[in-house]
Amino acid sequence: MKPVIREIAAKTILNRSKAGGYSLNCYIGCRHGCIYCYARYMQRFHPHEQAWGDFVDVKVNAVEVLHRQLRRAEPGQVFVSSACDAYQPEESRRGLTRRCAQLLMERGFQVNILTKSTLVLRDLDMYAGYGRARIGVTVTTPDETLARLWEPRAALPGRRFEVLRAARQMGLATSVMFGPLLPGVSDDADTIELLFAKAALLEVDAIWTDALNPRPKVWPAIRDMLSRERHSLVSLYRKALFEKAWRESYLRSLRDRITAAARAADVADRLAGCP
Repeated sequence: MKPVIREIAAKTILNRSKAGGYSLNCYIGCRHGCIYCYARYMQRFHPHEQAWGDFVDVKVNAVEVLHRQLRRAEPGQVFVSSACDAYQPEESRRGLTRRCAQLLMERGFQVNILTKSTLVLRDLDMYAGYGRARIGVTVTTPDETLARLWEPRAALPGRRFEVLRAARQMGLATSVMFGPLLPGVSDDADTIELLFAKAALLEVDAIWTDALNPRPKVWPAIRDMLSRERHSLVSLYRKALFEKAWRESYLRSLRDRITAAARAADVADRLAGCP
């Protein structure tokens, strides 16, 4: 299906983040169409008839707005991006992320990228030239068949790991988000150990992990996909998201598997976040 692309004007582009520092999103919506994506809630504020993954709003004035905001903004950490993938396909035509990131680094900001796309390879030389960037990727499962089911239009996991390798070779700091670790798919001890071993091999500087969260609009998307493709997992996901006592026990067990895998790979000191 051809995506619906809509050009919009933004009032702000650099926003304070609840996690600290700033966030920057040049787009609303994401062509990757990940089933578990929490950013689906954005449809409440930017209604579309199309399903999540089939539309993108482009903030065509992003660079001009950022110029204006930088007159007063104090330099700090900028997360790119918090509610979309900054390197989704539309970026290849628009270049908004590249231009905004360059402007931020020129003004002394640290840019932290998190993507599931290989398009970021286009800009590694720019990031390396400024030395004010960390390049990160999200990996939910190392299994390419399962990844295609959950993340239908994102780069395959092996390609994302190659992004980390390339960034490291250029002297850039790197990070990886293993998450959400999916119940019955990628949350078992063997899979988590495999992921952490890969992070160790690639000498990743920081590792985050996350569990699946019951954000608005996430459950219907998961339920519908599992009903078609993995019906036996529907009840497990319902418990993982909505049964409080079961979820609390599950998260404790998941944290134990994560910390054990980090120790086994000798990267416990790089584990920056755990669910």
